[in-house]
Amino acid sequence: MTDWIKSLPDAAQAYLNGRRLDEVECIISDLPGIARGKAVPASKFARQEYFHLPDSIFYQTVTGGWGEAAGDEGFIERDMILRPDMETASAAPWTGDWTLQVIHDAEDRDGEPIPCSPRNVLKRVVSYFEKIGLKPVVAPEMEFFLVARNIDPAKAIEPMMGRSGRPAAARQAYSMTAVDEFGPVIDDIYDFAEAQGFEIDGITQEGGAGQLEINLRHGAPVKLADEVFYFKRLIREAALRHDCFATFMAKPIEDEPGSAMHIHHSLVEAETGQNIFAGPQGGETDAFYHFIGGLQTYLPAGLAVMAPYVNSYRRYVKDHAAPVNLEWGRDNRTTGIRVPLSSPESRRVENRIAGMDCNPYLGIAVSLACGYLGLKNELRPRKQFRGDAYDGEGDIPQVMGSALDLFDAAPELHEILGEEFARVYSIVKRAEYEEFLQVISPWEREHLLLNV
Repeated sequence: MTDWIKSLPDAAQAYLNGRRLDEVECIISDLPGIARGKAVPASKFARQEYFHLPDSIFYQTVTGGWGEAAGDEGFIERDMILRPDMETASAAPWTGDWTLQVIHDAEDRDGEPIPCSPRNVLKRVVSYFEKIGLKPVVAPEMEFFLVARNIDPAKAIEPMMGRSGRPAAARQAYSMTAVDEFGPVIDDIYDFAEAQGFEIDGITQEGGAGQLEINLRHGAPVKLADEVFYFKRLIREAALRHDCFATFMAKPIEDEPGSAMHIHHSLVEAETGQNIFAGPQGGETDAFYHFIGGLQTYLPAGLAVMAPYVNSYRRYVKDHAAPVNLEWGRDNRTTGIRVPLSSPESRRVENRIAGMDCNPYLGIAVSLACGYLGLKNELRPRKQFRGDAYDGEGDIPQVMGSALDLFDAAPELHEILGEEFARVYSIVKRAEYEEFLQVISPWEREHLLLNV
């Protein structure tokens, strides 16, 4: 046991210093991004090389239902082999005992990656870049709301009560006073993150009531997706300690901005570390424009992955801090694709389309896949947009059904993500969408009951 502990990442070792490890949570992300797995005694984990879960976890919808995605052999729930990636070993500091979490990779009995596992999908996309001598670098921004406890689905979501005893107020973007309202929750977020070895680049108040943003340092896509996966759980646990909920819904509160997961991308040469978006004299390269061209061309088909629920499409509202089209611009937050101010060495492209409700592995995978196809096909973007892009026309799907139709008709994207993943994902998401369509909303009862 002692030797095994000594091989853990530094943050995990520091967390356990002088303490006895009780339990290890063996986890894997399903399609919605929910942590699935098993909790085992530390002594058992030290002896096991892998554990099993049925492949059916990737057929499960966010509501707990099932998509008919098992294939020709039927719903036999074949066991997967889940092997720990010990580099992901991380504290679970909110638990009552000393517990670690470890993310696992899913394989079949022949050692091949399970194609529907979101982490494997992202690894697959990254491998396409590696084959051409490139390393993708990403930096996610996470927006979320702290809201009052809500155990009644029929009741509207409300902002949490702040330190002052008043509900969190909106329209105070970047206000330090607003951040202070959530001080106790933020303190726990920082403490949990430190225990898990995560480096937060900053926390800011966003434009919504009780809406915060956390920026993470740039890095390798799989590592950053692991961190976002962990962070969602961490933030929820910190909120629960203070009698509120953290929600990553794309649009939890009417008339408030939605929550995005903006993804910053750059590409560096594997051998030299040179950013290929910057030329020898610091100018913008063909690769830079091709990457943007790929995002403009393929993001509509990838939207069903980056905006995975009916609620996701309520975020794309003009003048509400979310893009409504795929225009690109320099230092322009109204466009769907933004090039932030930076030095040539740090030149990057920001995708502002993805919602915070997406699975981080899949959202990053799709965004990178679109950029890769732009490089491969040498696509050129439209002319840079100047001015307010909200004045332009929308060019992204407005409802989940339309987005899924575009996703199903995108064979080039399926090839990069994996055709089996694309098949299963579409079936599961259509099952969720059809379930939603069976629900009669309060709006329909109010306006249609006696008027039509």
